[in-house]
Amino acid sequence: MRTILLLLFLCAANFSFAQDLEDRDDSFITENNKNILKIDIKEPFMQVAVKCNDFKHAAYEGGAAAYKNMLSKYMYMYLNSDFYTLTGDFTFTLTIDAAGKVIDITGSPKVLHSEVFFDDMQYVVRRIKKNWMPATCSGEPVKSEMKLKMNFSSVSVDM
Repeated sequence: MRTILLLLFLCAANFSFAQDLEDRDDSFITENNKNILKIDIKEPFMQVAVKCNDFKHAAYEGGAAAYKNMLSKYMYMYLNSDFYTLTGDFTFTLTIDAAGKVIDITGSPKVLHSEVFFDDMQYVVRRIKKNWMPATCSGEPVKSEMKLKMNFSSVSVDM
């Protein structure tokens, strides 16, 4: 009899201290979430070929390693990764005009929430103020495209 009373008492105590999910306050989740980014930009960058006999590739002042470091630094500073969690390999195509300015950037593949990431990348690339040395065809500057491959991972954690 004592055993049955003890079990009934424990069940009643358990239910009385149980948390009601409707009364729970979830406001702390958005304040304490943090996204951790891991960015691995692959080198060398691939120049999209232009039909020309004497074609010279576009180049960045300081070389590909300098652009990779600058892009990584700006991605960590300016990406607003609170709105998406993405993982995988992405390819970005930079369109460089005849003056050496990056005028467009497009990304692929398109996955869930990647459009926001691609918009953020446009903002990041436009923040880099140094120009490229444009590609040339027979000594004349021409518009060209540069492909960047990267492995991007963003992980959301609660702190």
